[in-house]
Amino acid sequence: MKSQYVLPITIVVAGALIAGAVFFVGKSGAPKTDGTSTKISAREYDSSIDHILGNPAAEVKVVEYADLECPFCKTFNTTMHQIMDYYGTSGKVAWVYRPFPLGQLHSKAPKEAEAAECAADQGGDVSFYKYIDGVYAITPGENNLDLAQLPVIAKQIGLNVDTFNQCLSSGKYTSKIQKSYTEAINEGGQGTPFILIMIGGEAVTLNGAQPYDSMRAAIDAVLGNPVTTASTTAQ
Repeated sequence: MKSQYVLPITIVVAGALIAGAVFFVGKSGAPKTDGTSTKISAREYDSSIDHILGNPAAEVKVVEYADLECPFCKTFNTTMHQIMDYYGTSGKVAWVYRPFPLGQLHSKAPKEAEAAECAADQGGDVSFYKYIDGVYAITPGENNLDLAQLPVIAKQIGLNVDTFNQCLSSGKYTSKIQKSYTEAINEGGQGTPFILIMIGGEAVTLNGAQPYDSMRAAIDAVLGNPVTTASTTAQ
């Protein structure tokens, strides 16, 4: 049954999506674009590892592998909040964020990813998403965030700063971040944001900061909804 949902989205993505910009691992300079999609088997949402915004039992999960110093991830973060504003109340769609810091390009990104995990350590998924929003709100991108701002963001979202700093300096989440990076590579990630639109253990991959209308079209295809416009209320 799952493949009945995934096949239509493959057609939509291959034929209609507008490609966003994407940094390729190990490459520097101007971003390249990629309009391809691939159907894969991927790890399902795991509450012991992942962070989720929305209904954990949602039939469709948008999994984003992201780098907090990637300017295209910053743009896509706004898009995903719009997506969740539209679909989230229905409980049919949820957003799973997984770290994919491209240390070759952005040496500060792994520590920023650890900082987001330390935020979740205190406040769960709510604090995790508030923290990444806080990073995106102030980072110029391209490895230009002053890491001294990490505890400042923690304070702004109501965390205990001493506890946060102890977590961050301990390296508690260094291994988790590296494992997530490796997982993204193994699933076909070549840059950020790397997106999976999942139903069960099957997913279609998308590269780059896909625009809102393209994400809506892809998600509606999975849900079996008719083609809608951005002004239509959630199903």
